[in-house]
Amino acid sequence: MNFHTDAMTNDPSDVERSRRHFLGACALGAAGALLLPAQAGAAAPAASARPQWPGYRRATVIDALSGGPLDVREETEYAPLSARSLADARASGLTACTITVSGVGSYLNDYALTMRNIAYWNAQQALHEDALSLVRTGADLVDAKRSGRLGMIYGFQDATPFGEDSERFDTFHGLGVRVYQLTYNRRNLVGDGCLEPANAGLSRFGRELVEKIDAGRGLVDLSHAGQRTTLDAIAASRHPVTISHTGCAALAENPRNKSDQELRQLAARGGVAGIYLMPFLRQQGQPTAEDLIRHIEHAINVCGEEHVCLGTDGMISSIDLTPAYRERLRAVVEERIRLGISAPGESGDVVTFLPDLNQPDRFDRLAFLLSRRGHSDARIEKILGSNYARLFTDVCG
Repeated sequence: MNFHTDAMTNDPSDVERSRRHFLGACALGAAGALLLPAQAGAAAPAASARPQWPGYRRATVIDALSGGPLDVREETEYAPLSARSLADARASGLTACTITVSGVGSYLNDYALTMRNIAYWNAQQALHEDALSLVRTGADLVDAKRSGRLGMIYGFQDATPFGEDSERFDTFHGLGVRVYQLTYNRRNLVGDGCLEPANAGLSRFGRELVEKIDAGRGLVDLSHAGQRTTLDAIAASRHPVTISHTGCAALAENPRNKSDQELRQLAARGGVAGIYLMPFLRQQGQPTAEDLIRHIEHAINVCGEEHVCLGTDGMISSIDLTPAYRERLRAVVEERIRLGISAPGESGDVVTFLPDLNQPDRFDRLAFLLSRRGHSDARIEKILGSNYARLFTDVCG
């Protein structure tokens, strides 16, 4: 769907609010025609009492795109974080994660929604200073690891909060936002999202915005961007960029997955690609950890092990597959389809996570599986978070 600021009549802000409390960030990337797994009614796996991979406690572990410590069972908008959410954050072993604070898809509402989201997360950090911290620099990542708190990196999943004013960057950066995704699935004033058939590249305003982000030491994110916009932005940025949550199109051809050309160009400029735990990992059927590992290994072969990380596009807590969850999932997907922001194959009858990694300490379990596949401890540490920490520190300071 093509759109312009003077033609926007749809209001995705209600979807965004529902997403925050239902799926965290995962509904924003959710798609793929999947059937619910046969064991969907079973209780989610509990977190392990001790690390499955011996190096897990020493590793810097970062989720490049996460729903963060939200409780999907919470019905009240902008409710305080629950005890369960905070306990799961501790059990996850995560050093840090990128939290989406932007609205998505609406030039009419996304600036106000973004400011409200930032205020919400600031308030939660103030309430839980022993458990949460704001990450603005690489030094903050080190402090989060040392203190055992979950470091929260504020990020956008669309450029719509900027409106037509790149100078808003100074406001957002001052409030702690460090990661700036240029487009979502549709076209905006910056460039084309991955669902735009025209596949136009970065606009003049988009180049202006990239230049502004570069100058202010923000990190450009090209997830959801169309191929030309992706390649244009990689070339235009003076700094390495990220594709925080994606898969490999060579293994599963889908608009949300990146081609080998895009991945190679990203790596050649020093960037890092995060592989997600999403339905796009397969053409059809329920993805599992095995599919995730296939995409990780392909990305390593294309990019090199210095340029691959993880961006789950999901929540920290496990998902309890109750009838209420399924009903709410269906409502969110139907609204996304109505607004034209859904990806091909989205269905209210599918789940958008990997059932065998449906646990807070999923990164530990994945590290164990990678080790069993023969990957070295050094490589696993890079994938778990040190690659992203290096990129973040190099770009953001």
